[in-house]
Amino acid sequence: MKILGSVLIVASVFGLTQSTSAQQAEEKRLTPAEVPWPGGIVAGGTGTSGAQGIQTIVLQGDPTKPGLYTIRLKIASNLRIQAHLHQDLRSAVVVSGTWYFGYGHTFDEKALKELPAGSFYTEPANVDHFAMTKGEVIVQITGYGPTSTKYFDPELDPSRKK
Repeated sequence: MKILGSVLIVASVFGLTQSTSAQQAEEKRLTPAEVPWPGGIVAGGTGTSGAQGIQTIVLQGDPTKPGLYTIRLKIASNLRIQAHLHQDLRSAVVVSGTWYFGYGHTFDEKALKELPAGSFYTEPANVDHFAMTKGEVIVQITGYGPTSTKYFDPELDPSRKK
């Protein structure tokens, strides 16, 4: 009976891995000029801070569902993003511009680290972080969904100001 149980577990995991791999096996190649940015400056999207001034494009997966996803953000110049967190572990790369990024429960300009294009950083699960731009910035984030956004101070959540 133990052997049958083990075989069923392995078969289930293999099936889950296969279906996940099949979902993520789509071939996609995009040059920077081919990224289909939404028109106009909007208020982020799933997996972002939700701040006004962020264009979001989902490159792969679906950040609202379980599974690997990659999003790209185009963040407007002179934007301050207040302290917030996401439920999933994420890693990110600054594609262009200079991103000012910090960890903590409140926005603190002295705690920001200047991250020029090519920089890497993480957004650990349930860890508050904040950011700022001086010029336009493009950041690419990969995580394992579903993701969410929760502000340390709910009064600073831009989605409440709509």
